[in-house]
Amino acid sequence: MWSYTLHNTKSMQEKIKNKVSKYRTDIGVTQEDLASKVNVSRQTIIALEKENYTPSILLALKIAGFFKVPVEEIFKISYEK
Repeated sequence: MWSYTLHNTKSMQEKIKNKVSKYRTDIGVTQEDLASKVNVSRQTIIALEKENYTPSILLALKIAGFFKVPVEEIFKISYEK
């Protein structure tokens, strides 16, 4: 069952937070290895880990699938003022 909390986004900025680096380092996978497995460049993985890049739904699903966890375990929406 999905549940969402709606926020007043007029005064807040939405940002995608992620745990890609944590999951990757926990299993000893390099940025290059992960990039190869999900068919993107290492630079994309670097940008994701620095939270400078918002992945497409397809990429988020591929990454979650690689780690064998639900996408919500890795990616979350953060609301910042």
